[in-house]
Amino acid sequence: MIRINAPRTMPALPRPALARLAPGLAALALAVAWAVLLPQLRPLLPVDETRYLTVAWEMHAGGSLIVPHLNGAIYAHKPPLLFWLINLVWALTGVSETAARLVAPAFAVIAVGLTWRLGRLLWPAQPETGGRAALILASTGAFVVFGSLTMFDTMLTVATLAGIAALVAMDRGPGLGPTALFGAALALGVYAKGPVILVHLAPLALSRPVWSLSGAAPSYWRWLARLGLALIVALALVAIWLGPALVFGGPQYRDEVLWRQSAGRMVHAFDHARPVWFFVAALPLLLWPWGWRLALLRELGRRRLRQDRRSRLLAIWAGATLVVFSLISGKQLHYLLPALPAAALAIAAGPVPRRSLAPAVLALAVLAPVAAWLVLLLTGRAWIDGRPVTVLTAGGVAAWLVLGLALVLGLGLAGRRAPLLGWALIAPTTMLAVHLALMAPMRAQYDTEGLGAMIGAGPPAGIGISGYRYQGEFGFAARLTQPIETVAEDAVDAWIAAHPGGLLITATPPADPARPGLRASYGSATFYLDRL
Repeated sequence: MIRINAPRTMPALPRPALARLAPGLAALALAVAWAVLLPQLRPLLPVDETRYLTVAWEMHAGGSLIVPHLNGAIYAHKPPLLFWLINLVWALTGVSETAARLVAPAFAVIAVGLTWRLGRLLWPAQPETGGRAALILASTGAFVVFGSLTMFDTMLTVATLAGIAALVAMDRGPGLGPTALFGAALALGVYAKGPVILVHLAPLALSRPVWSLSGAAPSYWRWLARLGLALIVALALVAIWLGPALVFGGPQYRDEVLWRQSAGRMVHAFDHARPVWFFVAALPLLLWPWGWRLALLRELGRRRLRQDRRSRLLAIWAGATLVVFSLISGKQLHYLLPALPAAALAIAAGPVPRRSLAPAVLALAVLAPVAAWLVLLLTGRAWIDGRPVTVLTAGGVAAWLVLGLALVLGLGLAGRRAPLLGWALIAPTTMLAVHLALMAPMRAQYDTEGLGAMIGAGPPAGIGISGYRYQGEFGFAARLTQPIETVAEDAVDAWIAAHPGGLLITATPPADPARPGLRASYGSATFYLDRL
């Protein structure tokens, strides 16, 4: 008797399991796609992205690993985690702008995965809710834009999600593991962006009796003791870096880190001062497109916080963040990025979009003003940072029309066959279209490669800049190993006399037409580079 053994294969997942996993897997794929693609379609944006890569470069070029520096001076505005990670990537790939710009977006992808996980923790009987929440977060316009930038908020979002998952685990029962995890999440937030992590986690941690998901009546004093232990863990982890940094950084660094960059910003904003209603007015923009669904808004209005403790948890998480940052005078849209997962989870627990053409209509409504603006300016110019630039060539019009038609047809088809996916495509495809349309003028306006090559060519005996507030825009592009000295306009002659063979960068034409030097544009400024 001859027996033929069939080849062993992995058992196929049942269809219901695939259906539950599909939104989460689609969310991760979508997040990876825009995290990799969008940063490559635009130059480094001033002043934040250019500044942070310059800080990382100076750390790589022989600077301190403990105390970051910008243009040769101590940089205490932000903790060092982002700069450490960029240098770690450079140690593996070599110094590369492309590799460096994938670090912060990678945390956006991690945040999408953690949102999926948190949704499964909050709704264990409805595991598909977590996948929907991940897909909603990955396709929210504000998260797509800010998540693809080289900034600190995606790392802070990961720390916030890890901290809330730890609080949920702590609420379910005793144990040192969740408590230590909450302390580690606090430390990660401090390493990412400083004590602001407390704004996102402290209100929820202190209000456990309001949202507790455990069946037994919790002991609040025992809960506070566990929070105290977590705080000790966080302080111990932060002290590994902060202790040496306070010693080597000196009194100036101590004042900046311990006061001005944390409590000082909350008491009196020295940057980004805006009115108290700013974030409330910006909510439609922050929640586009998911927050624009009328059926969802009606459902959220009918929910009763008394009956659903998970809704209370999400409301405290997002609401406390909104209130606290509204009371702080300094405001930026990306400050609320760590609260967007709460909105995504709340939306995911609501009604699923029905089959309709709403995604295509919404996308068209959003893209129409942008397309009209571009078409009207085809024969003229637009302005970026105060400087006129050409927007599209005639050949670009055809590309724009083809892309727009494909976008509308694709969203319409997805809206009928897979409504959730149709809505999820609105923001990413809109951002892709805008990036493609503005790629050429943005690079012409902000690309530092040409200017960096001019500045970095040759070893000048000192570099000075006059008539421009330099914030590290060219340090990484020029791979500078010496600081650029800011020269007052009335001290230019003295600086030239003291630096024969140096390089002077000015924002005003040279007084001597016989020595025009090199000329380059960046943003709204025109620079004249004179090698002395």
